[in-house]
Amino acid sequence: DLINTDPLAPFFPLSRVVRMTAVRALAILALLAGAAAFHGAPSMQLRAQYNIRGVGVQKRSSATLAPSLAPHRAAGAPRPPRTTLAASSTEAEALQAREMEEWIYKFNKVVIDTVYQIICFLYPVTGGERDFARFYVLETVARVPYFAYLSVMHLRETFGERSAGLSERMRTHYAEADNELHHLLIMESLGGNSSVVDRTVAQTMAFGYYWYVTGVYSVSEQAAYHLSELIENHAYDTYNGYLSEHEEMLKSKPVPPIAKKYYIDDNPYLFDKFCTVKDLDDEGKFSSRRPKLETLYDVFVNVRDDEKEHWKTLCNLVQYDDMQGVENKLVEGTKAAPPPKAIEKGS
Repeated sequence: DLINTDPLAPFFPLSRVVRMTAVRALAILALLAGAAAFHGAPSMQLRAQYNIRGVGVQKRSSATLAPSLAPHRAAGAPRPPRTTLAASSTEAEALQAREMEEWIYKFNKVVIDTVYQIICFLYPVTGGERDFARFYVLETVARVPYFAYLSVMHLRETFGERSAGLSERMRTHYAEADNELHHLLIMESLGGNSSVVDRTVAQTMAFGYYWYVTGVYSVSEQAAYHLSELIENHAYDTYNGYLSEHEEMLKSKPVPPIAKKYYIDDNPYLFDKFCTVKDLDDEGKFSSRRPKLETLYDVFVNVRDDEKEHWKTLCNLVQYDDMQGVENKLVEGTKAAPPPKAIEKGS
């Protein structure tokens, strides 16, 4: 009897079908990521020398490497010369943001808009306690891509990739995942995961989306980052609308302990780490976000602003392959590349 002799049975008390499905999924992931690792291992190193802008390739000197490919700078330290960090408005004019192929751009929008509309249909905003279940589902799904990126990156490290840019990007993605985790914990503390149905919906969507993003990231980092850019944009709009429509209700509720712990009491290293696109103060130093929490309204303001920070980082990654491609005020959403012009007759 195969079921009785299954060697995994003592360790994973699930049905044999579920276990074998998981094993097959892991094998597929290993093949995809392994192929990507061998195919893309030199890519991060080459990015330190060549910077793709639009359809052209330009040689990049070591003096103009972005900080994602440079040594880590301590939080609050003076900002190095502009040529080593995000492009200023003058430099940005000389840069051409990469646009996405139209079919990929449209396909990504269909995928994310469909998922978002399903969540909106299942969890309409009413101003009641069920709204927190909606946010619980959103946060469960939204944090998954950062795990997917890290999974592929770790595997590439295993196959020998050793670029400084990879390590820095991994640290930032970990900080982003940690931030989304605390959003999730906040929603759980508000009762968002109290229903087994909501937990099942959220975890099922997250499981499927994890494998999808892992596969996409193994083939195209730009396409995978664009998926998350769209998600974070939806998340920002959702929280912003909720704050506008339910301000009075939110201001009547206290700050959850987990929010106070994360935003005020904990070491701010990881919090600062995911804020990669910051403003400069009058002294040329990075400004810092130090949240002040008095009510649940303030908590939601900070969650909304966190989503904006993720969005800006992702826009820079999609368009410049650099977490600090352009400075804060210059960040724009990714655009689809226009279709190629038809060849005129007789040309």
